[in-house]
Amino acid sequence: MAKNNKEDKDKGPGIWTMTRKVLKFVFKTVWHEKKSVYLLYLLSALGNGLSELKVLLLPKLLVDEIVAIKDGMPVEDHLKNIVFYVILTVTAEFVSRLLRNIANSSFSWCQTYFDRVLQYGICEKSMSMDFQYTEDPDVLNQLEKAREGISWYSGGVISMLNCFYWIIYNTVLMITVIAIIAVHCPLLIPVQIIAMGLVCWFNVKNQKIELSFFMKLAKSNRLFGYFFFDVPSYRHGLDTRMYESAEMFTERGTIYAKNQIALWEEEAHLQRRNTYKANIANAFRDGLSYFYMGYRAIKGIISLGEFTMCASAASSLYQSLIGIGGNLQDLTQKCSYAYQYLVYLEYPDALKKGTEPVTGDRHVIEFRHVSFKYPRSEEYVLKDVNIKIAPGEHLSVVGLNGAGKTTFIKLLCRLYDVTEGRILVDGKDIRDYSESEYRRLFSVVFQDFKLFAFSLKDNVEMGDTLRPEDQSYLEKTLKLSGIYEDAKNLKKGFDTMIFKSFDEDGTELSGGQQQKTAISRALYRNAPIVILDEPTAALDPLAEYEIYKKFDALVGGKSAIYISHRLSSCRFCDHIAVFADKTVKEYGTHDELVHRKDGIYAEMFAAQAQYYVEAAS
Repeated sequence: MAKNNKEDKDKGPGIWTMTRKVLKFVFKTVWHEKKSVYLLYLLSALGNGLSELKVLLLPKLLVDEIVAIKDGMPVEDHLKNIVFYVILTVTAEFVSRLLRNIANSSFSWCQTYFDRVLQYGICEKSMSMDFQYTEDPDVLNQLEKAREGISWYSGGVISMLNCFYWIIYNTVLMITVIAIIAVHCPLLIPVQIIAMGLVCWFNVKNQKIELSFFMKLAKSNRLFGYFFFDVPSYRHGLDTRMYESAEMFTERGTIYAKNQIALWEEEAHLQRRNTYKANIANAFRDGLSYFYMGYRAIKGIISLGEFTMCASAASSLYQSLIGIGGNLQDLTQKCSYAYQYLVYLEYPDALKKGTEPVTGDRHVIEFRHVSFKYPRSEEYVLKDVNIKIAPGEHLSVVGLNGAGKTTFIKLLCRLYDVTEGRILVDGKDIRDYSESEYRRLFSVVFQDFKLFAFSLKDNVEMGDTLRPEDQSYLEKTLKLSGIYEDAKNLKKGFDTMIFKSFDEDGTELSGGQQQKTAISRALYRNAPIVILDEPTAALDPLAEYEIYKKFDALVGGKSAIYISHRLSSCRFCDHIAVFADKTVKEYGTHDELVHRKDGIYAEMFAAQAQYYVEAAS
C-alpha cells in the first residue's frame, strides 16, 4: 500500500486538479492585467452567433422561397422575401466578419502581451528562488518544462482561454441545433454523439502519447538549447577558435538533435493509428447522416428547405460536439503543460526564512562545529569547522583548490544552509534573521562574478539599489578600485555600455578591468562585512600591488574575509585560516604560521617565495 501511495504522489495531481488550478491562475491573471479581453470574447461570440444564424436558418428560408416559386406560387410574393433574405445574409456575413476580425486581431496582440507577463513571472522566480536551486538539475529541468509548457505546448493564456470559450460557445450551439434536429431528424442525434465519442476517444489516446513525450523531452530540449544557442554565442568565440572545437560542438549538437528527432518520430508513429481510426469514424458518420436525411426528404417527411437546414444542423451538431469534446481535451492537455509553470512558481523555499531584524554596524561571526555537504551529495565538503571573527577583523582564508574556501563563504552568505552545526552572528543563528536584512550585511566579490550588458555606472550602482544616486560616491569607489581613469576615458564615460550585445558603442573591458568593476560594486554597497574571493586573480602584479596598498582604505574598519592563492596578500590581514582536509587546519597571524615547523601555510609560503626568487633570477 505504501508503494502505491508513493507512486501516486510521484505522478502528481490528477488532470482535473491541474486544469482547475491553471484556469484559476489564468482567469486571475487576465482580470488583473487586462480585463478588456473578456469584452473581446463577447464580440467574438456575437460574430460567431451571426455566422451560425446565416448557415442554419437563412439557407432554409431561401430554399423554401425558391421551391415555392418553382411550384407555381406567385413570383412577386416570394421575390421580395428572397431579396430580403439575401440582404440579411450579406449583412450577417459582414457584421460577423467585422466583429470576429476585431476580436481576432486584438487576441493576437494580447497573446504577445501575456507571453511577456508569464516570462516575467519565470524571470522573477528564477532570480528570487534560493540559490541552491540554481545548481539543481531537477530544478533546471523544471524550469525548461515551465518555459516550454506555458508557451510552446500550452499556447499561452489566450490559447487556453480560447479552448474555454469554445467549450461554452459550442455548448450553447449544441442545445440550439439539438432542438432543430429533434423536430425534423431525431435519429441524427445518436449518430453524431457516437461518432464524436469515438473521435474523442482516439484523440485522448494521442494526447496521452504527446504528454508522455513532453515529459521525456524536457532534458533533451535543455541540451538542444545549450548546444544550438548558448555554445555558438560570441562569448565563447575565443575558446572555440583557439581550441578548434567547432566540429566537436557541432557533432555533439547533432547527436542531441537526432535524439529529439527520434523521439518525435516515435511519437508520430504511435499517434498515426489513432488518427486513421478517427478518420474512419468520421466517414461512417457522414454516410449514415446523409442517407437518413435524404430518405426522409424523398419520402416527403421534410421539405427541401428543412433538408438543407437539417444538413447544416447535423454538421453544426457534430462540430459543436467535437468542439466541446476536442476543446475540453485540448484544454486539459494545455493545462497539464501549463501546470509545470505553476509547479516552478510554487517551488518551496529550500532554506528556512527567519524574521529577526539585524541591528548594529559591528558584528561577531562564529562557525560552531559546522559541517556541510551539497544537496544530492553524500560527501562532506566541510567538516567540523570552528572559527570566530571579531568585529573589524581582517581574515585571510587560504588553502589548495577544493579545500572548501568558497563553500565557507557561501555558507556565511547563506546561499546554502549548513548540514550540521550552526553559524552565529552576534550570538544568534543566522537562520533566524530576515533574509533580506541579513544579506545586506555583506559586500561580496565572488570568484565567478558577473557583469551585465548595462552601463558601467549601472553595474556598480546595482551594488546598492536603495542608495540615492550620488555621483561623488560613485567616483570615490571607482578610484578606490583603480578603474576611475579607465572609466572616465570611455566614449560615454560612466554611461558607456559594457559589452556590445545591445550597443555598438559598448566596450569590452579587459579581465582586470572587469574585476575592478566588480570590486567597485562591492565597495559601493558599503556593507559592514566585506568578502573578497580571489579579487586580484585577473590583475597584473602591479595592479595587484596597488589593490594591496589600498586594502585598509578599501576595507577600513569593517570586518573583511579575503580569499587568495597569493599568500603575499595575507600580510595585510589580522589572522589567517588555512583550510585543508575539509576543515580549518591552522589558524594564526602570518608571523605565527610562517615559522611553524612542517606547517601547511609555511610550506605554501616557501613554495611561492621560491617561485618568485627563481623567476627573478
